[in-house]
Amino acid sequence: MHALSLSAAGLAALLVAGSAQAEPEKAAVFDFQFAHGAPTAPTDEDRARLRRTSETFRRLLTESGRYIPVSTDPVREEVEKSSDLRACNGCADDFAKTLGADTAITGEVQKVSNLILNINVYVKPLKDGAPEQAYSVDLRGNTDESFDRGIRYLVKNRMPAGR
Repeated sequence: MHALSLSAAGLAALLVAGSAQAEPEKAAVFDFQFAHGAPTAPTDEDRARLRRTSETFRRLLTESGRYIPVSTDPVREEVEKSSDLRACNGCADDFAKTLGADTAITGEVQKVSNLILNINVYVKPLKDGAPEQAYSVDLRGNTDESFDRGIRYLVKNRMPAGR
């Protein structure tokens, strides 16, 4: 009888531990950048759309419970000096570590034309040897609506719920 009560207590402890969800990771979610090599330079309207998409992306990640975005304001000036977070030999990881984040998340938009665009997101856990994951969505049309739909689709359908 005593062994049975210990087994029941052990099972209950396992169920409670298994149902507890891990805390979301702290992530340095950097502003989206335009990929280099576009046939036309971004306009002021394009840059405003990119800022809005960055804000929406952070909000969606927070609402999803996947990550807790940390402020990137303390390194914003340095990031702006490094014009391309995708080609700076790991500077995004270094910035994220400085901010106390567990993960560095960068994003870029490839603008082929005003009709064909692509949003890419790169998620790099800062644990030793952890691989970077890339997620992408294609857009048709350079409009606020296409960017809003694209970033929502990317977070909901492309990025996995669990890490």
